[in-house]
Amino acid sequence: MKKVLLVEDDLSLGSSLQERLSVDFTLLWAKNQQEAVQLLEKNIFDLAILDVGLPDGSGFSVAENILKKMKTAIIFLTAQSDAESRLRGYELGAHEFVPKPFHLKELLIRIQHVMDSHTIDQVLQLPDCQVYFNEMKIKKLSGEIEFPSLKDLKVLELLIKKAPEAVSRDQILDEVWGPEKEINHRTVDNVIVRLKKVLSDDQEKLIRSVRGFGYQWVYKTKE
Repeated sequence: MKKVLLVEDDLSLGSSLQERLSVDFTLLWAKNQQEAVQLLEKNIFDLAILDVGLPDGSGFSVAENILKKMKTAIIFLTAQSDAESRLRGYELGAHEFVPKPFHLKELLIRIQHVMDSHTIDQVLQLPDCQVYFNEMKIKKLSGEIEFPSLKDLKVLELLIKKAPEAVSRDQILDEVWGPEKEINHRTVDNVIVRLKKVLSDDQEKLIRSVRGFGYQWVYKTKE
């Protein structure tokens, strides 16, 4: 069942949405930004329905937090109908912007449209395992399941995206951790060691080490 995050401080509206949406989805309801952040630390969501105006922050800030960690569809709910607010929402990656008040059936139609059009089930089939990016897990042929960190998966995605080019350690640090983080090349090397170990028994079959530079994804995935 798809997992949905609802961030809404209006108790009446939130209760109504929780009751209706729980029929079709696994719904977790946060009543403010702080609760939303706590839920995001432990869950991966297929869809986030975010009230823009929150007592301790903004739905825009929650969206930024979400999209740093996972590929999630975003629907904003707001009483702010000005063009500037809508523009900011869409710039952040919103799929729908629903003005309050709204009819529940309208919201359900919009949710279904987003769910149908937003493909987030990323599965990478490899000889020795399957990588489920959205669920943040790796399932081996033996049936054993590993749960790599978000950073490890982001490094893997970057290598695959840049293939067949090799990617330098500095580029990996910049794109995965960001220039503001105090992380060094050894951190990247440790990630690669973990990935090689969990993805295949053949250490060089998927990721090749480029001496003095970085790493290269060498396995040709099917289109």
